[in-house]
Amino acid sequence: MVLERFRLDDRVAVVTGAGRGIGAASALALAEAGADVVLAARTEDQLREVAAQVEALGRKALVVAADLSDLDQVAALAQTTVDAFGQLDVVVNNVGGSMPKEFVRTNVAALEGAFHFNVSTAHALTRAALPRLLKSEGGAVVNISSVMGRVSGRGYLAYGTAKAALAHWTRLAARDLAPRVRVNAIAVGSVATSALEIVTGDEGLTAQMEANTPLRRIGEPDDIAATVLFLASPAGGYLTGKVLEVDGGIDQPNLDMALPDLGVPE
Repeated sequence: MVLERFRLDDRVAVVTGAGRGIGAASALALAEAGADVVLAARTEDQLREVAAQVEALGRKALVVAADLSDLDQVAALAQTTVDAFGQLDVVVNNVGGSMPKEFVRTNVAALEGAFHFNVSTAHALTRAALPRLLKSEGGAVVNISSVMGRVSGRGYLAYGTAKAALAHWTRLAARDLAPRVRVNAIAVGSVATSALEIVTGDEGLTAQMEANTPLRRIGEPDDIAATVLFLASPAGGYLTGKVLEVDGGIDQPNLDMALPDLGVPE
């Protein structure tokens, strides 16, 4: 029964950045597969909306409004999860991001900030969760990286560098934690979330992005959520240290297309 391998009955997952977009869709996918979910993000109202949808699926949801750029707060999610549910089986490190800036405006603080928000947060939560993940029968970590970690694009120096680091962190952590905890990542392509509104709000940029994508469409959060479920569940039980490219088939070395407002260095 292959479909049974996608079940997560009575497992417990923590999802960061779960108030909207990929995080919310991932939390709902895990709940639909049978998991109880801890939902963490900054905006409580958004989290409560997602929690209501989780509960409508017959699973439990715990809302944790927190500043996930604070490493102490993100690490505390592990103990909060155990206190509420008595276990922790799946970690989805989805929080991250960085505003596009051209090179001349990307100072050291901006570069370090991108690394902190995209890599250090994942490291802090995974380390804090590790004792419980080791006790799980199927401990799994899923990191949300980006296509910008392997291709170039003007304005994405800090973000792309951080996401490339997260992808390699995934490979290294997987080797350290095998065989008891699996660690994988998803290199996400263009997905219709609030972070992409600069593109989806412009018909010309949307058309250009679709033309650069072999599948000729911008992805949906559910496209990523389905992959999160695969990697978190027994269905992905023979994968670790892998970065799955869920990007509509992008294979070009650069995506210099958007962000026309970026200045040209003098």
